[in-house]
Amino acid sequence: MLGWSIAFFIIAIVAAIFGFGGIAASAATLAKVLFAVFLVLAVISFALGRRVPT
Repeated sequence: MLGWSIAFFIIAIVAAIFGFGGIAASAATLAKVLFAVFLVLAVISFALGRRVPT
């Protein structure tokens, strides 16, 4: 998921350079959402993945 976030961020940068404001804004928003989802899932997996067996 982090890879998709980086890909959309790069698309946003390229679109902004070429002057496609709407596409750049959409790609940047999607990159932000995917990055936030990645962070939430990473925190959950770190919290639940390190259980000590009893």
